[in-house]
Amino acid sequence: MADLLDNLKQLVELDRAFGIEFQGKPVGQLPPLPMSSPRPVAANLQPATSGQRSAASSQQPAASGQRPALPSLSGLASADLDAIAVSISQCRACGLCQQRTKTVPGEGPSTPELVFVGEGPGADEDASGRPFVGAAGQLLDKMIAAMGMKREEVFICNVVKCRPPGNRAPEPDEMAACLPFLEAQLAALKPKAICLLGATPLKALLGLTGITRLHGQRKEWRGVPVIPSFHPAYLLRNAEAKKPAWEDLKIVLGVLGREPPKR
Repeated sequence: MADLLDNLKQLVELDRAFGIEFQGKPVGQLPPLPMSSPRPVAANLQPATSGQRSAASSQQPAASGQRPALPSLSGLASADLDAIAVSISQCRACGLCQQRTKTVPGEGPSTPELVFVGEGPGADEDASGRPFVGAAGQLLDKMIAAMGMKREEVFICNVVKCRPPGNRAPEPDEMAACLPFLEAQLAALKPKAICLLGATPLKALLGLTGITRLHGQRKEWRGVPVIPSFHPAYLLRNAEAKKPAWEDLKIVLGVLGREPPKR
């Protein structure tokens, strides 16, 4: 009984660390997190305020089946990210382009210490052109805050830049079509660390499988430290994964030379 109470106490503390008030509900009945008003997204890839790069574009798509050539990186990260976003908006290299409302390149500062890479846009992201704005995104915001950071300090993006139907996992050909965009973004951003959220970015960027086995293990992508962890959507469904996810985030902080904030 003492062990059970201790485990319950740890779960409550982790919920509070992520900004969630414990409701005493069993796994599977977790209420959706409230939506907050998203920051305005600049149309036509106009620069956003405070150095933020935005995900909206009204560029005309290229012909079906084509992926526009990636721009040559100029070394000016802000301009390079905008140019990559334009190429993404014109891409029709896979079937995901056929039903998209907006492409979702990603957003954040042009010189971040940390980049989070998720799977792909959902319905809210497809409608807004911004990454991680649904329930999972609200949890990610709380996780970032628990690290002592702000969403505006990190860059957030996905492997695929268009919503897969029904929020299914991206197919291999869809990941392959989008991977050059992600690689170009990371090359432009030059982060100190990359946190992979879930099995899809682990497979796409590192060619590895087994997120439950590999989470928290330090890897590298072109010399940049990479820490795989769980996707926030998985944490909403599996409360028991919150503790190892928090341990993963502390490893990320260690890579950045930071300490978890005292509570």
